[in-house]
Amino acid sequence: MDYRQVADRIAADIAAGRLKPGERLPTQRRFARTHGIAASTASRVYGELVRRGLVVGEVGRGTFVRAGTRLPGPVLAEPAALAVDLELNFPVLPEHADLLAESLRKQVKPAAMADAIRAVGVAGTLAAREAAAVALARDGWSPQPQDVLFAGNGRQAIAGVIAAMVPPGERLGVEELTYAVVKGIAARLGVTLVPLAVDGEGVTPAALRAAGPLRAVYLQPALHNPLGVSMSAVRRAEVAEVLADKGIPLIEDTIYGFLHDDPPLAALLPDRAVVVDSLSKRLAPGLSLGFAIAGRALRAEVAAAIRTGGWGPQGFALAAATAWLTDGTATRLRADKRADARARQRLVAERLAGFDVQADSRAYHCWWRLPAHWRAETFVAAAARSGIAITPAAAFTVATARAPHAVRLATASPPLPTLAAALDRLADIARTEDLGAD
Repeated sequence: MDYRQVADRIAADIAAGRLKPGERLPTQRRFARTHGIAASTASRVYGELVRRGLVVGEVGRGTFVRAGTRLPGPVLAEPAALAVDLELNFPVLPEHADLLAESLRKQVKPAAMADAIRAVGVAGTLAAREAAAVALARDGWSPQPQDVLFAGNGRQAIAGVIAAMVPPGERLGVEELTYAVVKGIAARLGVTLVPLAVDGEGVTPAALRAAGPLRAVYLQPALHNPLGVSMSAVRRAEVAEVLADKGIPLIEDTIYGFLHDDPPLAALLPDRAVVVDSLSKRLAPGLSLGFAIAGRALRAEVAAAIRTGGWGPQGFALAAATAWLTDGTATRLRADKRADARARQRLVAERLAGFDVQADSRAYHCWWRLPAHWRAETFVAAAARSGIAITPAAAFTVATARAPHAVRLATASPPLPTLAAALDRLADIARTEDLGAD
């Protein structure tokens, strides 16, 4: 029997809720006996389920159905209506829709629309490059307009930059817990991820020195997702020194850069770094435009990769973004979201007091190391039964080793009263015993 057919049956059981999030699968030997297949076939079935993101293996504990694959129908009366989303960050404040619409009115006039619907390249327009350079600048760093390239969204910008800097089969260094999408991008590009140890400030200089040959590193020095930590000026200087000494180019993700004024690590590596950013968090998730800021040494390669990957920008999105970045709309949204993120972190600190929660006070997410009696997968499943979606550490873990017993809470999406109630409920769950623990 083809192992993929067996995997399809298990996947169907997970989708239908017959196998629930956090439920442990039998050992591969027992699975093989039950299904009348060879042990080697059972191993391939489990590997396929891991590859599809449906299960997670924990060394010494077994294989568990991943939370968040699909919630079974009976758990919630109205799943879509009742679920509190602490899994994805959608920082949209209600009053912002009117601001964006008002700014957009000029773009839908015939003369402006005629320009906006034309095809554009990855270099965009001069007006767009100038607007982006000003909007993305922070203390100690002012990108030049000629260095700004555009992609359809932030994920496409990341994909284009990785494709440009790391050939298939080569090694890309990343923090050992990293933005989950990068794992999928690397897999599709045939790039090998090398996990780098982190501490309370992010990647450590020692980990970079010991990593062996790397074609590039992908890092989040500020408001790290999922860990919620930021590098000090001293740590940035130390990391930059190691990268310069080893000649390793930097891919710096600053998607949450609008929430802080820290200069990017790239400011210390002007000829060996590419900064990626986007509008999805800065303005709204439905407004897609990605940025890649690449100096002269890397610009042509990055532009070619974005272009040939089909990841370039759309003309109307580029024109709309240029308007929002130049007429004060983006500045107003940035100020509002900075205040909103801090208010949400205050709620986290208040409602989860006494727990091991790590966060930057400026961020829209936090990292929660669970009490010792909880495993991440079963905690996520228990939260789901209360209508709350959160993300286990395994989603961000690069190495195949056991993920930490931790979860990420994304705080941006629910209204503040809903967020407060959800945090209270999660605290109550955390104080109970994990019935699925060994």
